[in-house]
Amino acid sequence: MAQELKVHSGRGRQGGAGGQLQRGRATPVLTPFDEIERIFDELLPSSMLRMGRSPLMRGMLESQVRMPKVDLVERDADIVLRAEVPGLSKDELDISVDENSVTIRGMTSHEERQEEGDYYRQEITRGEFARSIALPSAVDTEKVKASLKDGVLELVMPKLEGAKRRKIEIQ
Repeated sequence: MAQELKVHSGRGRQGGAGGQLQRGRATPVLTPFDEIERIFDELLPSSMLRMGRSPLMRGMLESQVRMPKVDLVERDADIVLRAEVPGLSKDELDISVDENSVTIRGMTSHEERQEEGDYYRQEITRGEFARSIALPSAVDTEKVKASLKDGVLELVMPKLEGAKRRKIEIQ
């Protein structure tokens, strides 16, 4: 159940002549997030807040290209890596594999068309990324297979013969 938080507008709780509480004035209803932000405003030095809220700092923090999220599964005979790379074609991806790691590089291209008017919000990231993932065991780099479907890159990497998992019976 959501609870409404009410705070008095203006500086502090006192207002008007003689420091009396003002009655009859509308008080804004804040969300819990607004209340948390208000508490941070009171606790942190204003220079830190200005730095974090400035358009330049926000732009630098938000414009970082997102690294693809990956799933890495070790099976008996191979290792499967799945990476989210939405919106990228196979031509925009570069994959390199050695016995112990995989590196995925990608380039999201900037659209050259001009938008009419000013951006109200721009969240689509453009740029390059590179992510290296350590593998749990050695793989045969000559037999790696890659596929891309619906924004998910899948690599199937057969383990080297000596690195394959085997079940050991207790005697």
